[in-house]
Amino acid sequence: MSTTRLGQNQYGKAECRVVKIVRDGTTHHIKDLNVSVALSGEMEEVHYSGSNANVLPTDTTKNTVYAFAKEHGIASAEEFAALLARHFVTSQEQIHRARIRVEEYGWDRIGGPGHSFVRTGQETRLAQVAFDGEEYEVHAGLKDLTVLNSTDSEFWGYAKDKYTTLPETHDRILATDVSARWRYGWTGSGDAPDWEAAYARAKGDILQAFAETYSLSLQQTMFRMGTRVIEQGPEIDEIRFSLPNNHHFLVDMEPFGLKNEADAPDGPVYFAADRPYGLIEATILRDGAQQLIPLDTTLL
Repeated sequence: MSTTRLGQNQYGKAECRVVKIVRDGTTHHIKDLNVSVALSGEMEEVHYSGSNANVLPTDTTKNTVYAFAKEHGIASAEEFAALLARHFVTSQEQIHRARIRVEEYGWDRIGGPGHSFVRTGQETRLAQVAFDGEEYEVHAGLKDLTVLNSTDSEFWGYAKDKYTTLPETHDRILATDVSARWRYGWTGSGDAPDWEAAYARAKGDILQAFAETYSLSLQQTMFRMGTRVIEQGPEIDEIRFSLPNNHHFLVDMEPFGLKNEADAPDGPVYFAADRPYGLIEATILRDGAQQLIPLDTTLL
């Protein structure tokens, strides 16, 4: 008698790099994606006996990504992912769920001819669409969006014990690399959101809330960011953040006979530490919404 059984499993093709160019006369448009496909369903036999009868080759999933980019174009990362997810579930009886993850890399147009671009460096856009034959679950987000407030941030009044050495401060740099995932309420019925506009609005709300919040803690700023995204975006029900606290410490210049204070008229000098760093994570939900984004956002 076997002492083991098969648990959750999936397979697919990871990181299919696809670049689609649309030519509008001499003006070109570019979509640059990194697409990963994960399929699950009736896959027990390939694990137990090695039978590939129910296995759609991962090479086929890769080819499908490129073929769909040609046949359907790429209006948005979310729409493209939804098309792929539905295709795999509806075209293969043994596949019950498809999850498509997309990273999108931005390009800005360079002046002059309409075919010259420079890679944008602000953030990587994220999208994930899962389809189970009946409903979609659409997540979007971004990572590596680096932001900094040079003042209007404090940190004091915290718990202390015999190992606490950090001095309280009423004027500090607040900096972080925003990693955010949000979930749309749309599951397939009715009109889908305008994915491009929804993404731009969510990113703008994150930035605006970060800039406008007088921060007493990174947690407070995070909550304000999430609240603004949900209040301004009725299509979004849930958002989860993972924010490293990118510490900036005043350099001790007393050995040089110099004062280096945060409110110095000639400006302070900081040491930007890359590690270790505080890591703050939380989910903000629309009232009544269910929490579905994994607590470990790396599982997206």
